[in-house]
Amino acid sequence: MCPSSSGATWTITAWLAVAALAQLRRGAGKLIQDVPDLWGVCGIERLYADEDGLHHNQPEHVQLKAENAMFLAVTLYALHQQSHSKDRMHRPGVGLGTAVRRLMPEHTIDEPIRRRFVRLGTATDLEALAYRLREIVSLLRREAIPLDYALLASQLYQAQFPDGLRQVRRQWGRSFHTYRTESSSNGEVETVKDDR
Repeated sequence: MCPSSSGATWTITAWLAVAALAQLRRGAGKLIQDVPDLWGVCGIERLYADEDGLHHNQPEHVQLKAENAMFLAVTLYALHQQSHSKDRMHRPGVGLGTAVRRLMPEHTIDEPIRRRFVRLGTATDLEALAYRLREIVSLLRREAIPLDYALLASQLYQAQFPDGLRQVRRQWGRSFHTYRTESSSNGEVETVKDDR
């Protein structure tokens, strides 16, 4: 029987969303071919939604790159959003380097976090990149620091092409180094440059 009140409907919808995120978290840090129970759950079918869709006319290797990027971003988001029911962990314009820098105290480099970020930057294949991103996202989740998952998906797509990973690393490093917070008597003002 379907609940008639909008409050009950919202509660069921929210519960279904929480359940879907819990299911997707199992794929965080893994590749889509390694988590077949998430096939049909992670939203990849949207890439093929209609005949005029972006990926219908693309070669299979390009389609696979888009699937990988979308799967990784969605599952990492599901991990990041865990236990943050009131805060959204997706925030447009907050690139990975900026988010990692926000993990550190103002005007200080936290060496263990920096080493994890460097480790991420030395990943040479998608599997290592996925695993190391999971480690970073776990840190961001702990501190409730949001990230732009659309941007991350775009970068993960780019990283799979020749010289793409090198360009993405450059973007991450640049946003890490250009992030600044400035404290003033009027409060804290943030200057953020994203990973684009």
